Amino acid sequence: MKASLRLKLDQLESRLTELHHLLAAENATRDMDRYRALAREHAEIDPIVERFREFTQAEADLAAATAFGSDPEMKTLADEERASAQSRIERIGGELQAMLLPKDPSDERNIFLEIRAGTGGEESALFAGALFRMYARYAERRKWKVEIVSSSPSDLGGFKEMIARIVGDGVYAKLKFESGGHRVQRVPETEAQGRIHTSACTVAVLPEADPVADIAINPADLRIDTFRASGAGGQHVNKTDSAVRITHLPTGIVVECQDDRSQHRNRAQAMSVLASRLVEKERQERQQKEAAHRKSLIGSGDRSERIRTYNFPQGRVTDHRINLTLYKIDAIMDGDLDELINALAQEFQAEQLAALAGEER
Repeated sequence: MKASLRLKLDQLESRLTELHHLLAAENATRDMDRYRALAREHAEIDPIVERFREFTQAEADLAAATAFGSDPEMKTLADEERASAQSRIERIGGELQAMLLPKDPSDERNIFLEIRAGTGGEESALFAGALFRMYARYAERRKWKVEIVSSSPSDLGGFKEMIARIVGDGVYAKLKFESGGHRVQRVPETEAQGRIHTSACTVAVLPEADPVADIAINPADLRIDTFRASGAGGQHVNKTDSAVRITHLPTGIVVECQDDRSQHRNRAQAMSVLASRLVEKERQERQQKEAAHRKSLIGSGDRSERIRTYNFPQGRVTDHRINLTLYKIDAIMDGDLDELINALAQEFQAEQLAALAGEER
């Protein structure tokens, strides 16, 4: 293990001991905000230190087995013990490196999922609807809540645009690699001669911003228009100006929300979407300015970047960033995304580890 990594782990072990004393103190709960912060830090550090102690025990076992190896009668047993200890050291060492990787502060946030039809006309809109159902089914499997913020239906039942808010534990951590271009190859329902068409949609996954902590929006930079909602909704939609359109003048970003009957709630939801888009815009601009920033295997998250192809005639889904092809398109379209999402997360972690190793050489 590298000296810098061991030093970090030694420091965490000392900090855990300190946290034990602080949390056990008589006046620990006098300041509940501080107590919760300490408890949260303890919960984050404890599993790392526990694994580090397993690592040091494996090192001690290796040293003991090596010492026994000098005794001819103990050599066979010592060789077995040494091999076992060495294997544990390598395995636990790799796990510790992964546990010490910097965490994305947005991983635990809810998200706004934006799906837009691209090239392909009506077929693209139908595919946008299929993608939304795929993510909604995945959310259902994980007990997440899906709220439609805004939608623009197409003539045949698809969506020209769909914005949804997904609420739950670790939503952004799971779905953050879904941003980009999604391409579909299939025979459209409107195709009389059975020819395969190619169309595309774009997906954007934005962590929900905290309008107070993450970004300050100047009210003078906003133009807010109200209008009557269109589409389904009964007689109400033609009676009140409940729909809201917010334009951020400095950037030209426009957000519409009309799915709630309350103008106040539509406005609040539109402001939340706007804040998330502005935070994402700042993040992308910051990354572009970092000349030394290397593009990860998972991709930049650019919405124009083609990340995945769904080929229905061949029953396959291919993620181009990691060259992974799965022949289970029906299951994937029904929300069985774990294999794809886990593979992307593992590749991203491998790149982080490689970058960490490069920095420490």
